[in-house]
Amino acid sequence: MDYDFANLSHSQFEDLCRDLIGAELEVRFEAFPEGPDDGMDGRHVTADGAIILQAKHYLRSGSVKLLSKMKAERASIDGLGPSRYILTTSATLTPKNKSDLAGAIGPWLHSTSDIFGQDDLNGLLRKFPHIVIAHQALWTQDSAVLKTIVTQAVSDALPKPAPMPTALARLLPTVTNSDVESPARDVLFILKASPLDDEFTLWLAPKLEAEGYHVFADILTLQPGDRGRRDVSRALEHRAAKVLLVCRNATADDQAMQDDIDIALDVAKTINDNRFIIQLKLEPGRKIKGLGDSIAVDFVRGWGEGLGTLLDTLKRQRAPKQADVAIINPNWEIFRRRDAIPLKNEPERLTSNWLRIVEAPDAIHFYEPSGVVDLDRMKRFAANHPFPVAVQGGGILTFEREDAIAEAFASVGRFKLKRSIPLDRLVQEGDRKLRLGKQPAQNLIHVMMKQAWFAFCREKGLIEYQFSGGSGFHASPAIAAIGQRIPWGKQGDRRSSMLRNRAKGHIWQFGVTALPNFWPFWHFKLKSRVLFAGDNGTANGLKIDDKRKMHKLRRTICKGWRNKQWYGRMLAFLELLSGESAYIRLRLSASEDVVLEAAPILFSSPVSTDLPDSQSGDDEETDLSTLGRPESDAEYPA
Repeated sequence: MDYDFANLSHSQFEDLCRDLIGAELEVRFEAFPEGPDDGMDGRHVTADGAIILQAKHYLRSGSVKLLSKMKAERASIDGLGPSRYILTTSATLTPKNKSDLAGAIGPWLHSTSDIFGQDDLNGLLRKFPHIVIAHQALWTQDSAVLKTIVTQAVSDALPKPAPMPTALARLLPTVTNSDVESPARDVLFILKASPLDDEFTLWLAPKLEAEGYHVFADILTLQPGDRGRRDVSRALEHRAAKVLLVCRNATADDQAMQDDIDIALDVAKTINDNRFIIQLKLEPGRKIKGLGDSIAVDFVRGWGEGLGTLLDTLKRQRAPKQADVAIINPNWEIFRRRDAIPLKNEPERLTSNWLRIVEAPDAIHFYEPSGVVDLDRMKRFAANHPFPVAVQGGGILTFEREDAIAEAFASVGRFKLKRSIPLDRLVQEGDRKLRLGKQPAQNLIHVMMKQAWFAFCREKGLIEYQFSGGSGFHASPAIAAIGQRIPWGKQGDRRSSMLRNRAKGHIWQFGVTALPNFWPFWHFKLKSRVLFAGDNGTANGLKIDDKRKMHKLRRTICKGWRNKQWYGRMLAFLELLSGESAYIRLRLSASEDVVLEAAPILFSSPVSTDLPDSQSGDDEETDLSTLGRPESDAEYPA
């Protein structure tokens, strides 16, 4: 299509000419604001001088007026003294018109070919069609261009089907010469419904691949909005050797998952395998529709234990695997790291859960009976002694003085100090004479220090509770009321945290388990614990004996606590234990103590993370998440 440029303003025509001549000469012309142009609408400066471009929008005025105008501007052109002068116009020009214009312009015009009339400009538009797209004023004269632009805009706005992920494409049957090749069924398909199961899937899949199995899960191929579920279903139909179904209550409620299960059930009938679907139970819950009473692999008690059972099941059912080589897809790890928090190259001060041991006895004493004694009686007296005593090598090890042992064990027999063993050496090397190796010696001192901690906590009136990993001691009503804030921290930076409060119909009570350790230096490691009681309106609450219920309460109520809250509660707890002192003294005997720093050890990390920290410590205590997020299935009757 040819344009007459009638709908272009003067400035639009100048812009168009700069683009067209610039494209033709492969140079860039400078543009200037509207107003007096000193005889130039574009300029390109080189070492040999300046190329001047003049654009004259003279469509209606015609070539006669254009010639008159150029004669009038001759003096301005001479004043510019360009190395080359180029004239463009919207007027139509004959060869004679161009010759007349060349005479008016003078020697600055290299030839009449540097005069571009309407026909010449249309030729350049055909040569450079992208310039038409760039100048919207031209669209109204060209319906084809307008249609192309609108069509492209609509196409760009519509979502494009994503290319099929390679991992999925490899599983689909291929077509050759109109025949569909049937690939081998050698893939374990992991089906899951809840995003909560991503972590489990990314943990399980590489471990199965390490055993030689080929594993597929849509977690690596489907993103929100993808339309590839149909392809996943096709791959399941043709390649699945077994389907590993991750089972939660969410599985039964997810319609897309139920559709996949129905497909898997159809495949099971087709290949005559009634054990085609293997359920992986991650939580107690409802039965899955269509699976009847099939036995699930139990991952509730532990993922490691469940994996062992699953591997045995796959072996018994002869699921295909590569016997010689195991290939682990690196994308499992890449996907696991996709939401990782980036590190900042800035140091960060971190508070540990370690209490440094700053003082300990120099030696432990071995007392030996002078005659025959009743060993069982000696063990009973040792167990009931107010300070730690260990029966070892036919005698006793203790930190007590000889006179104290003589008095305490008088009814058992006469005990004499045989020797004193440097405590540090006993822990580092053991003792040959007592037939104590290094590890048994460390275990013995570990137990004695724990006994000292237990005695200290009981004396403080803390609540003792036996967890699977050891005894925990918790704040009691006598030392911390419900909702009471316990101040902690240095002067000028004092804060406070609660150790007991109400949440979701229960009373939670914070506490710790303390474990002595000798590497890399002597310290006590604290593990935070939370104990629950039913809220019956009393300070103590109603005791809960069901350990499973206690465990679930910890998982539901405490999951909203942030690190800052756990940290604050631990420091408040230590403040209660130490009082005004900077140390905690644990009695090993009437005259010997092991002394701990009451403040946890600080570490410095060379890098830090950019985590949000929008609330102050005190605001954290009143945040709704501190009191537990409401979950209807987590409520228990008091």
